[in-house]
Amino acid sequence: MLLLQFSTSHYCRKARLALGYKHIPYQVENLTPGLHMFRVMPLTGVATLPVLLPQLPQSGGQPEVVGDSTRIFEFLEKYQPEPAIFPVDRVDRLAAQVLEDWLDESIGTATRFVYYQFRSSEGKTIDPSLASMAIIRVVRSQYGINQATADLAKHRLELALDRLSAQWRNSDYLIGNQLTIADLTAAALLSPLALIPSYRQSYPWLFDRITQIHQACNEPLPPGLIGD
Repeated sequence: MLLLQFSTSHYCRKARLALGYKHIPYQVENLTPGLHMFRVMPLTGVATLPVLLPQLPQSGGQPEVVGDSTRIFEFLEKYQPEPAIFPVDRVDRLAAQVLEDWLDESIGTATRFVYYQFRSSEGKTIDPSLASMAIIRVVRSQYGINQATADLAKHRLELALDRLSAQWRNSDYLIGNQLTIADLTAAALLSPLALIPSYRQSYPWLFDRITQIHQACNEPLPPGLIGD
């Protein structure tokens, strides 16, 4: 399988965690923001990543292209049911899907705002190269990231982390008694916060859990946790 991705995207990390947890061999093709549209648009009709190219025989209704991390989860569960990432119980499955959607639409976006605002200010020293600074400027302009919008996102993250804390600090799993799409999504979409010292200091339990999930998925740790 071939995963088209931005190497630093936390949404692409979601797909890698699922592939790793299911022990499915794959390769990655890292695309350049902006130029990626010429590669992706003809395949999916939209410019978002990740995109999975199963590269499998097309008998049996196998799709040629799977776009969007949520659809990749669903495809991988059908392609290789074990180990499962969707709960068997119907109520737990619905709860996991609702939580994954909330993390995708609200918390992943909030993480992006807080992270790129940090990288544009005190976090410049992480990678001060011209290429890195150019990408940060493009992302901040594209999404309207500034101090005011980042402050709103920071408040949203505080509420989200309070909610996740009540679940993850009392159990290894967000839903039921197994690793699910909810855990994979939270671990991926909150991982950029590992580079921000204030989050590392305030939420050590979060990064312990992110580390454990990455290890369970055979995925290299995100920046900020490497070497811990």
